[in-house]
Amino acid sequence: MDEAQVIGLLVRRCVGGDAAAWEEIVQRFHRRIYNVCYRFAGDAENAQDLTQEVFIKMYRTLNTYDSGKGAFMTWVTTITRNLLVDHFRKTKSERLTDSLDGPASEHEDAQPLSDRIADQSRGPDEAAQSRETREMVHQALQKLSPELREAVILRDLQDMDYREIATALRVPEGTVKSRINRGRAELARLLQRTYRQVI
Repeated sequence: MDEAQVIGLLVRRCVGGDAAAWEEIVQRFHRRIYNVCYRFAGDAENAQDLTQEVFIKMYRTLNTYDSGKGAFMTWVTTITRNLLVDHFRKTKSERLTDSLDGPASEHEDAQPLSDRIADQSRGPDEAAQSRETREMVHQALQKLSPELREAVILRDLQDMDYREIATALRVPEGTVKSRINRGRAELARLLQRTYRQVI
């Protein structure tokens, strides 16, 4: 059985009341969901709370998942995204941004974020440098608008393709590409500024 069939079977067992199947779903997706929540929330405590909320929502709506409409991860990402948007609205931490529904940038397949951040880790300090770089990226992500942040996180950190992201965010693929490019460019600017301050 391939991954999609395994997930489909787990979902059917879970909807039928099998607690062990739900445990396995949680184990398979906890890390990915937590990572998305952490990137958005900015701290571990909030991320853990949001992750719990996502799983509660998933459990309550598992019977609505339709494999014919897309991959399970896309469905999970949609639930996570909707919950995060609601959270940001409630906490009023959403920033105003320009409308990003214009035409996609001509550089829509620009290099991924990892290629645009120079690797500064050398010698015995490599692990510490790598940790510092991750922390710098995390801090810079918090400064992006929620729209740009979610697009960059889903593409560069969750490895979803443009079509999956468009489905999860309910926007056209062109809009997704535009947001990713704007987000990457803004992130690169923020990181360069931070790096200059550090050195």
